[in-house]
Amino acid sequence: MPAGKKHRFNQNWMHRHLNDPYVRKAQQKGYRSRAAFKLAEIDDQDKLIKPGMCIVELGAAPGSWTQVVRERLGFASQALRGKLITLDMLPMEPLDGVLSLVGDFREEETLQVLQKVLPDGGCDLVISDMAPNLSGVASADSARMGDLIELALAFSTVHLKTGGCLLVKCFQGSGFSQWVESYKREFRQVLIRKPKASREESAETYLLGKGLLPRA
Repeated sequence: MPAGKKHRFNQNWMHRHLNDPYVRKAQQKGYRSRAAFKLAEIDDQDKLIKPGMCIVELGAAPGSWTQVVRERLGFASQALRGKLITLDMLPMEPLDGVLSLVGDFREEETLQVLQKVLPDGGCDLVISDMAPNLSGVASADSARMGDLIELALAFSTVHLKTGGCLLVKCFQGSGFSQWVESYKREFRQVLIRKPKASREESAETYLLGKGLLPRA
């Protein structure tokens, strides 16, 4: 991108960011990013988060989704009713009551640590707002997104309880129908969610699998 265009793009992004109502709401509520409202909207609709659950969040940093889960597990009552475990390759600023693991869930060493802290039978819900670093090349970005979705699905089929749920970010476009089909092989119900907090012009959407099928 030529320097002049890049400069104008940065200016336009900053203007939009500073005038974004969800950015202002996040600042008012103390959320680490506007992404908090995406999960809040989906949970308001689908009632995924319930006190007493064990929830694993993949790719949690900077932690805005973690803050929402923590609130809805009852932390406002000064006692986290349930268990919240986060995984990320980057360290995250700690949150009371949250067990944050630093590591790559594709690596055996990280999985062994996770298995030690998961309750017998696994977790009730896996959530992931992970996205690849975008190159601007649609086919390449779709392939990278697909890799993350497949990893989250593979992780969930091992660590979710039967009947559990998985929520992941994805992109509308190339590969989307295949991702939906892969979900349908593992879950009783597959839903597509586009929360209002997700910018309308963005290809970003969320894929929700409800009711993990029993393992063969």
